[in-house]
Amino acid sequence: MKKGLVLFMLALIGTSVSAQGVRMPPQKVGIIYKRETTFNFMLTTNKGYVAGVEFGRLRTYDKTKFFKATLGEIRHPKEIRQSADPTVSRSFRPFVFGKQNNLLALRASWGTKRYFTEKAKQKGVALGMSYSVGPTLGIIKPYYLALRYSSDINGQNRAVHQKYSSETAAIFLNNSRILGASPFTKGFNEVSFTPGANAALAFHMDWGAFDEFVKALEIGVMADAFATKVPILVSEKNNQRLFINFFLNLQLGRRR
Repeated sequence: MKKGLVLFMLALIGTSVSAQGVRMPPQKVGIIYKRETTFNFMLTTNKGYVAGVEFGRLRTYDKTKFFKATLGEIRHPKEIRQSADPTVSRSFRPFVFGKQNNLLALRASWGTKRYFTEKAKQKGVALGMSYSVGPTLGIIKPYYLALRYSSDINGQNRAVHQKYSSETAAIFLNNSRILGASPFTKGFNEVSFTPGANAALAFHMDWGAFDEFVKALEIGVMADAFATKVPILVSEKNNQRLFINFFLNLQLGRRR
């Protein structure tokens, strides 16, 4: 009887020791979705607008790799908009005195979003950082103004849409002859291109971390650098090749 009891106790001890020696694999935090697609709507400090699309791949709960493409206008810091001549047709838009080209930036960039929080609660806010780099294609479009010309000996005026050149410089830079800006579409058949690069760093806030629909906001800084100075203004000394802007970016999309 005693021998059987001893054997029973030894068996219990052995089972206990064996159980203690077995370690359960650590739990991994899973992810519900694998991909996300968002549309970006960005406002910049130079009063420019940027729109684009972003494709993300969720690697882990706290890391997302993404590719995005955006298109927007880069304005020179010295641009000052003036009202069109109120005594003529209201069809003329406000204009920028001394501007000779619009600069549009077509950006492609690859980046990463890293979250500081684990998105522990449904409907919670995930906080993190995003950063990206990539190439930029600068699209330079001539800037047209509606200029006042006299059409006959009676002094009747007519509007002529012209861009800046050495021949039109005297009237293009005469404020009293400017009626307003021409339609933005004018000059797209005369565009030229310049290569560049872009980089961005932002503080990222994601609402509804486990939601199918993405609602996120970014506040950050972005930089665009081009191979040569971009002739946005008539004044050569004021033109530059590096443009830095702070931005506010609203992202709306869907996870799957």
